[in-house]
Amino acid sequence: MKKRNIDAETKIAVVLEGLRGETSISELCRKYQISDVTYYKWRDKFLEGGKRAFLDGDSGKTNHLEKKVSELERIIGKQAIQIEILKKTSKMM
Repeated sequence: MKKRNIDAETKIAVVLEGLRGETSISELCRKYQISDVTYYKWRDKFLEGGKRAFLDGDSGKTNHLEKKVSELERIIGKQAIQIEILKKTSKMM
């Protein structure tokens, strides 16, 4: 089949139509004039992108929470030192 540029929206539509299973992949490929191999490459890229989106989303949230915990631990440590200093100075008086 001829190589031609197909926009991302069309590729997504083709992959989603194939995933729905309403028509066979062979019929779908004939309809859009693409090879079976091309369809499966698009499908694999589409599914990998979805997987990566979920993984990145989870790790981004985890990184944010880890930074927040570190910040709070630093604040607690600073306050603990201030409390110790205040205890020592109050004993001196």
